[in-house]
Amino acid sequence: MLRPGWEQIQTSRAPGVDHDRLRAMTRNPAIRGIVETGIKVSEMGRARQFYESLFRFEVMEQSDRFCAFRVGPDVLLLFTQGASDQPMSVTGGVTPPHNTVGAGHFAFAVSREELEIWRSLLSERGIKVESEVAWMRGGRSLYFRDPDDNLVELVSAGIWANYQSKRPLARSLTTLGTSRPHPDGHRTRQ
Repeated sequence: MLRPGWEQIQTSRAPGVDHDRLRAMTRNPAIRGIVETGIKVSEMGRARQFYESLFRFEVMEQSDRFCAFRVGPDVLLLFTQGASDQPMSVTGGVTPPHNTVGAGHFAFAVSREELEIWRSLLSERGIKVESEVAWMRGGRSLYFRDPDDNLVELVSAGIWANYQSKRPLARSLTTLGTSRPHPDGHRTRQ
């Protein structure tokens, strides 16, 4: 079922219709990347301290309701649970509610050479690495949880076709659960 306001494009070959022109007119414009990733947190002060102290992210804006961190060219948004469940008037319009349900997941790009430094830093701070994976395309991941149980991943190039490294590895390592590489390089869990 389509959301209200979205038109379903007829794909049948009706006579007299220039289907190539129709296809060109209805093609989606290119998405250039992900600008923001938002997660919910139960205690803003604790969450902000976690991300500021561990990653040294710059706070761009903050309030009791949210905190926006600069992550390279991208933004990590923390939303206080229950504080963003209503629309909010801002200069230029109204933002819809930003409520999520359950823990989130996101991955930060790191260099493969720095993964050991990150592992040591996490250990020094008492943050348990939940899993490690060596991907078929050569990337490596360290997974751990933030104080609100969001799954944080530190990943080097080589896990997706659009985030490649030069040297593929044919094995997968985990410390919890079992993980196996999929033939096309995507992640699968057993």
